[in-house]
Formats: sequence, structure tokens, C-alpha cells
Amino acid sequence: METVLADRIQFAFTIMFHYLFPIGTMGLAPFVALYTWKAARTHDPDTANAARFWTKIFSINFAAGVVTGIPMEFQFGTNWAGFSRIGGAVIGQPLAMEGIFAFFLESIFLGVLLYGGRGRPTRFQAWAAVLVCLGSWLSGFFIVATDAWMQHPVGYAFGTGGKLQLQSIAAVLFSRWALWQFAHVLTGALLAGAFIVAGIGAYYLLAGRETALGKRFVRSGTIAGFIFAAIAAFPTGDVNAADVTEYQPVKLAAMEGLFETTGGAPLAIIGMPDTANGKLLDPIYVPGLLSYLAYGNVRANVKGLSAYAREYWPPVEVTYYAYHVMVGLGTIFGAIAGIALLALLLGRIFTARWILWLVMLIMPFPYVANEAGWTVTEVGRQPWIIYGIMRTAQGTSPTVNSGETLFTIVGFVGLYFLLGVLFLTLVLREIGNGPSHAAAADAA
Repeated sequence: METVLADRIQFAFTIMFHYLFPIGTMGLAPFVALYTWKAARTHDPDTANAARFWTKIFSINFAAGVVTGIPMEFQFGTNWAGFSRIGGAVIGQPLAMEGIFAFFLESIFLGVLLYGGRGRPTRFQAWAAVLVCLGSWLSGFFIVATDAWMQHPVGYAFGTGGKLQLQSIAAVLFSRWALWQFAHVLTGALLAGAFIVAGIGAYYLLAGRETALGKRFVRSGTIAGFIFAAIAAFPTGDVNAADVTEYQPVKLAAMEGLFETTGGAPLAIIGMPDTANGKLLDPIYVPGLLSYLAYGNVRANVKGLSAYAREYWPPVEVTYYAYHVMVGLGTIFGAIAGIALLALLLGRIFTARWILWLVMLIMPFPYVANEAGWTVTEVGRQPWIIYGIMRTAQGTSPTVNSGETLFTIVGFVGLYFLLGVLFLTLVLREIGNGPSHAAAADAA
């Protein structure tokens, strides 16, 4: 196996496993803040139980995210020294800001929440919950801004030896690409958080326990889920697609399985890309829709993969299927959230067991959609590690061979399997105990 492929497999595995936990923290943080603030204001014991319960679920996600996030930055030195040498002066700034500002903010005030006293939350703890939410979102912003710069480099200049020098940190952090990519990432995490809250509430109602809080969880999760399912499609998804169309058109062609430049290009609902013969097998098309979505004109020309040298093609099958998984699941999320919201407005959701089953069983799939979206973003960028500037093959460490990398992958798989089992055990135990148990434990 080539070293660059082994390095990519290692980074893909470690970052996709790690990303499961920031989805949880960014998505659940506003619910922690909401229930904590409401409990401090109303002194309602049920709300205090809910705040304590979601704080514990959040904390388990946070701890697992810290453990799995540490190896990510080490890999820049161990496996991607070439990339770090050229781009380190730029990406080092937002990564350092994530650690110094966002991580410390989140971790310090999470400590206040966990150890700030038993009983009903105070106003100080309510503000701490808000700052934990802010810290989790800031952490995601700095990481996404780093990735966005790799997708669309701005605010830099070439220095000696081909090294990139940072010219404007504001340009890096506040580029259109960074802001809208973060908006889409945050929306995906909030959608996952909403479905977690609604799904756990549905579980309690189906089990006939914690019914008062179960109804509140289903209500708040359903409303938030519908809102964020809509925002994920428009405007955040739409603007991200527009940026890809303008700056990474070969990625767009791979996402849609479009091999030939086409006027009035159709949108492929399903199909199987055949890269050997340059066509989409057994497609179902919506005529003219891709041209309209890309350029606002049903007759506009959309460049296909054949318009670009094959060496600039990303892995077409992975990009295509990941994109369609993300979009397909997003459509399903919107439909389920819409059905649940309609039942809520009609006052029937708490007795419609089939809807509660849907809401509960859909819980894992926002994670799948979020991971699929990141796969589209990163795999679709290939063969570039810094788009248009540096190839991925040029970014590896010259002194690390594929055998060493494969050995460490085996170690990561084993350790992360144990961590995953521990994480699920702790989370499922908290869900099984329920919010009321959290209050009893604190009172003991």
C-alpha cells in the first residue's frame, strides 16, 4: 500500500470517529443551556432534573471528544509533515485559537455546571451553561474555518521555499466559505441534537415512564428538528452548493455523477456511476433541475467530469454515494419532523405510537448524514490537500512508511472500539436511569 493511502485511511478513520462526539456536544449544548436557564428562573424540579440529565449526557460526549481529538493534531506532525511545513503558519492560528479560547471556555464552565452545587441550578450555573454552549460552537467554528481554508485558500502569501505565510487571520476566519460551511455544519449538529432529545423523549413515552419530561423532550425536539431540517436544505445547504459550483466545479460533477457537459442538466435522484465507461447506470432524473440549482437557469450548461483532466477527478463513487446519502437522509428527516410536528399541533403525537417509534428509531441517522456530508467535503476535494495549491500526495511525512501507519491504524481501531463501548455503556445507563434518578443521586 502506498504511504499516502495509508495516511489518508488513518486520518479518515480517526477524524470520522472523533466527529461523532462534537456532533453531540454542539447539538445538545443549547438544550443544556435552555433547561438549566429555565430551571434557575422557575425553580421547577422537573426542569432541574432535565437540566441535570442533559448535562450528564453532554459531559460524556465532551469527554470522549477530548480523548479522540488529541491524536488529530499529532497526526499533522507524524503523518503530514509536508503539509504542516507548507501550510502550518496558516492553519496553526485557528487551531491554536480553538484550544486557547474555545476549549478552555467550554471545559472550565462545564466544570462549574458539574461541580457548582447540588439541587436546583442557580443563575450563575445558567450563565455557565450558556458559556458552555458558546464554547462548543466556537470550537466547531475554528475547526471548520481551518478546513474551509483548505477548501478555499484566502488570506495568505507565498514565502521562501514555497511556504505559505498568513496575511490576514480575519480573511481566513470570516471568508464566505468558512461562514456558510460552519452554518451548515452547526445546523447538522443541531438537527442531530434535536432528534436525540425527541427520540429519548419518545422512548420514555413508549416505555410508560418519565412521561412528563418525555412529553417535553418530544415537543422541544420535534419543533427544533423541523426548523433545522429546513435550514439544512435552505439556505445553508444551498449556499454551500453554490460555493462548490463556483470554486470546485469538478466536485459538483462528481457529486451529481455528471460525466458529460450538459445544457439543461438533469438532477440524478438515484443511479450508479460507472467511471470506466463515463456514464450513470439506471438513473432516475429530474430534467433541468441541476442546471437550475447550480445557475438559476434550467437551460444552463453544467460542466461534466470529462471537461477536466482525469488526474483532477476526486474518487467519484465515494463522493457521489456520500452526497446522495446525505441528501436522501436530509429529505427523510424533514418528512419525519414534519409529520411529528403536524401530530403535535393536532395534539395526537403523545398517543400515536407509530410516530413515537419513528422519532425514536431515526435517532442514529443524523450522525450518518453528518458523516456523509464531511465525506463529500473531504473526499470531493481530492487530489488537493490545499485546493489548487498542494496535492495530498505531497503532504505526507517522508520518514513514515505505510507499514508503520497500518500498525497504528490497528491500534486506533482497538482502542476506539473499547472507547465506543464505554461511551455507549455510560450513555445508555444514564438514559436507562432517567432524569429522576439524576436528582435522587444528587440528593443522596
